[in-house]
Amino acid sequence: MPRHNCHMLHVPRCMNLKFSIAVALVNPRNRKEILVVKRPEDDDKLPGVWGLPAISLVKNELPEAAVRRLGREKLDVEIEPIETIGIKYEDKAGYQLILLEIKCKLLFGKPDVWRAETKATKYVDQRWTEDYSILQKAADMGSLCSQIFLDSVVKL
Repeated sequence: MPRHNCHMLHVPRCMNLKFSIAVALVNPRNRKEILVVKRPEDDDKLPGVWGLPAISLVKNELPEAAVRRLGREKLDVEIEPIETIGIKYEDKAGYQLILLEIKCKLLFGKPDVWRAETKATKYVDQRWTEDYSILQKAADMGSLCSQIFLDSVVKL
């Protein structure tokens, strides 16, 4: 059996395949709120927009491990996956992206993008919000994680 079956997600080619995880981190004090993060103005894909924290899987990494690494590296907290929100595929310039979005809970710490140390995209701001429309601009610009989250809210 192949390691991943691209045909199950209607992925035309398996070359240059990138797997990423995005998280909808639920505020433990208000379960209607999620943590949104702002990308830097010099970001090459989504400059200055609010979105969900995301990270790409490294070789042989499982999604659950990537979720935990995202918490440590990008938010300076410990988080745990609760449930899958959705998955989406997109053919990007030069690669295919499969993004899995996971609802998570906070285990330890207080999210702090300013203190977090990451080699990937360094977020410049954060906030808890239950106004999910903050994600619309990113969704309109092609952010799969914002699209998945907003689609899931509409289905509720």
